[in-house]
Amino acid sequence: MLEANKWIDYELIDTSRGEKLERWGSIYLLRPDPQVIWDNGDLLEKYRDIIHAVYHRSKKGGGSWENLKETPSSWKIKYKNLTFNIKQMGFKHTGLFPEQAVNWDFMINKIKKEKREIKVLNLFAYTGGATVACLSAGANVTHVDSSRGMVDWCKENVNDSGYRDAKIRYLVDDVVKFVKREIRRGNKYDAIIMDPPSYGRGANKEIWNIEKDLNNLVELCSQILSDDPLFFIINSYTTGMSSTVLKNLLTVTVNKKSNGKVSCGEIGLKDNNDLILPCGIYGRWEKYE
Repeated sequence: MLEANKWIDYELIDTSRGEKLERWGSIYLLRPDPQVIWDNGDLLEKYRDIIHAVYHRSKKGGGSWENLKETPSSWKIKYKNLTFNIKQMGFKHTGLFPEQAVNWDFMINKIKKEKREIKVLNLFAYTGGATVACLSAGANVTHVDSSRGMVDWCKENVNDSGYRDAKIRYLVDDVVKFVKREIRRGNKYDAIIMDPPSYGRGANKEIWNIEKDLNNLVELCSQILSDDPLFFIINSYTTGMSSTVLKNLLTVTVNKKSNGKVSCGEIGLKDNNDLILPCGIYGRWEKYE
């Protein structure tokens, strides 16, 4: 388990009965989390005085936010020298997955050790946590997501982090179609990051199913890796998928082209009761040092 434990502006305070209480800067949010099957008391009852907003799930799917205190429509938090805009979104999200800080640190460290410009491709790139991290290390980044709103949000994070003039391409596109075009163009990347959803639709209603489509995408991506690749990272929040699946996938695709180190595991966050909340899995291929 890799634990994201270097945060100052974010804190996982408590977990109980399918919920987690978090501090995002000075704002306290109570959100559902299906991994929390243990009972450590009623969090709303215990912390009502400090909670700004609660996300309530609907039996019909989705849900809604209930603001118990005045809550800004958007606010900023920092991770080291990176700045992120936080917002209350549908389906309980805030625009950032704080556990991914363990991957940001890994990427930054790898890129900074290289004595050359690193070209990074970030697929299913969301609001750009990994994009901002790689830019901070001096990389040239191509950011691809099928949602224009997410790409615009990434621009906010990049600009507020001070990298407005960094080398970055923003693309609203279907990931698979984009990679296929890059193969035809002969474009190459030294590092590839992807955070594929379990299911989804592309910019033109393309259907994505991680169990059916991920292997093909990784095989396609292996064709646009440079002759001296640095790393390849797959993140997943798909329920029931083992991190070993991602390791196996990278072993039979990326590692066949470039022999390196392949690893996998869980990532998580520790609450103030020293309970670690599992927050997804990762698979990594990395160049031998």
